[in-house]
Amino acid sequence: MLKIGITGQPGFIGSYLYNTLGLQTAKFHRIPFEDSFFQNCDVLDEFVGQCDVIVHLAAMNRHHDPEIIYETNIRLVNQLIESMERTGKQPHVIFSSSIQEEQDNLYGKSKKVGRKLFETWAERNNGLFTGLLIPNVFGPFGVPFFNSVTATFCYQLNHNETPTIENDSVVKLIYVGEVVAEMIRHMEEGKEAFAPQQVTKTVVLPHSNALKVSELLAKLVEYKKAYYTNGTIPDLTSSFDRNLFTTFLCYLDHQRFYPAAFKKNVDNRGTFIETIKTLSGGQTSFSLTIPGITRGNHFHTRKVERFAVIKGKAKIELRRINTREVLTFELDGDNPAFVDMPIWHTHNITNIGTDELYTIFWINEFFNPADPDTYFEIV
Repeated sequence: MLKIGITGQPGFIGSYLYNTLGLQTAKFHRIPFEDSFFQNCDVLDEFVGQCDVIVHLAAMNRHHDPEIIYETNIRLVNQLIESMERTGKQPHVIFSSSIQEEQDNLYGKSKKVGRKLFETWAERNNGLFTGLLIPNVFGPFGVPFFNSVTATFCYQLNHNETPTIENDSVVKLIYVGEVVAEMIRHMEEGKEAFAPQQVTKTVVLPHSNALKVSELLAKLVEYKKAYYTNGTIPDLTSSFDRNLFTTFLCYLDHQRFYPAAFKKNVDNRGTFIETIKTLSGGQTSFSLTIPGITRGNHFHTRKVERFAVIKGKAKIELRRINTREVLTFELDGDNPAFVDMPIWHTHNITNIGTDELYTIFWINEFFNPADPDTYFEIV
């Protein structure tokens, strides 16, 4: 079992990596990290001493003074190197650098210099070092106005704000899940991925898509129109579109938006309701649930899923994993409505009525027992 420590664990990429490793507890043991560890050499040494792999993500990427960004990032690298040398530990260090290394800014320079410092440490101490040059990362739970333009646009569009474009350049994007998958691959391969006598390597992660900022905004605006106005799930055939749309959904004001009412079409034959319109297929199922029974208590990391109540009374609960806040929605088949499940949120549905509950479920991909993307956790 590999013991993994992540500096910058609470951050955007760090939390996603930490949570993903937590899905494979038979393979990985996570060594907890807090930012305050850098303020106490003894505590930092204790952390370092436990790790087989250290993923160094801790860094400053925004400040009004670029010199502070540079000095902070170099200081954090040096503190980690000094701790490894004090403890005599030789973990495999995986460093998140940036494609900005070659740009004329102090953030990019700090990443390049930091990578070189780690390379020198590995060669001097016979450690292992992997430097990852990463494009612009997007994904769920990125902080708007801080982590990425994608997070900012998603937040603004879901909160009725008007995004603006300051520089309509081409942006190279990679999904946070793809970055984390690469990090885990390098962890597992370890020394076997290095050439003989080699202790350092630099890997350029390929971007998922490259498009102008205006094109990215146009795609997200189309998502908003399709989802909010037309009640349509866009084409999720490509992994990029699926990842971008699931990211978009994470910025909904869930408490305000759900349960979302269906349009009831009533005539002398009865009632007809469209439960979902999708441009990319998927799987639709239904269930009959007796009173008092709860279904679910699981979460997904990539799937788009809808629960639609058409008869009976139900309570749907959502909780983002590693948090305590539970969102609760009550639905009644007399006023048919739906709730879509955001990724990394464990969810369930309970029959709170006295009659059978009729629920329709839609998910954007068929169930695959070999790759179910379903992880059980009580809401």
